[in-house]
Amino acid sequence: MATKRKKVSPKRKRIRTENGTHTITVAVNGRTFTRAVEPRVLLVDFIRDELRLTGTHIGCDTSHCGACTVLVDGHSVKSCTMLAVQADGRKITTIEGLSEHGRLHPIQEAFKAHHGLQCGFCTAGVVLAALELLQVENAPSEDRIRTAISGNICRCTGYSSIVDSVAAAGEMMRPGKG
Repeated sequence: MATKRKKVSPKRKRIRTENGTHTITVAVNGRTFTRAVEPRVLLVDFIRDELRLTGTHIGCDTSHCGACTVLVDGHSVKSCTMLAVQADGRKITTIEGLSEHGRLHPIQEAFKAHHGLQCGFCTAGVVLAALELLQVENAPSEDRIRTAISGNICRCTGYSSIVDSVAAAGEMMRPGKG
C-alpha cells in the first residue's frame, strides 16, 4: 500500500541552502531582515552578533537563567535554546522593540516606578516573559505572575519588586488606562 505524502503548506517557504548556510527572513522589532546563517547558530547569537541588539543577554547558555528571553510570535522563548533557522518566517520581539517613539512601554515604566530591577542583567528577559502573560491576562494573581517569570533568575531583587512591577504594568495596560 502506498503512503500518502504530506503536502508542504504554501504559507511556509523552504529554507534555501547556499554554501552550507541557510537563508532566513525574520521580522525583528518590526523590521524585516534576510540573512545567510550557519545551521548551528543560536537565535541569541544571531540577535546579538548579526543584528547587534545586545539587550538580549547571555547568562548561562544552558536555558536556566532566562536572561536571553525574547518573544517569538508573541510567546516567550529562551533564545539560547532555539536555532536561528527555526526562527525563519517568525516575528521576534526583543527588549529594544518595546518602546515606541522614545517612550517606554507600560511594563518598562512599571519596572522603573516600582524598582523591578537592580543590576538590570535579567530585566529584559523578565520583562518579556511577564509581557507574554499580560498580553492575555491584565489582572493576573501573584501566583500567575510568579509562574510566568519562574524561568527567569534574578539574583538581586528577591522577586517582590518584580511581582509588584508586573502587577502595576497589568493595571496600566488595562483597556481605558495608561
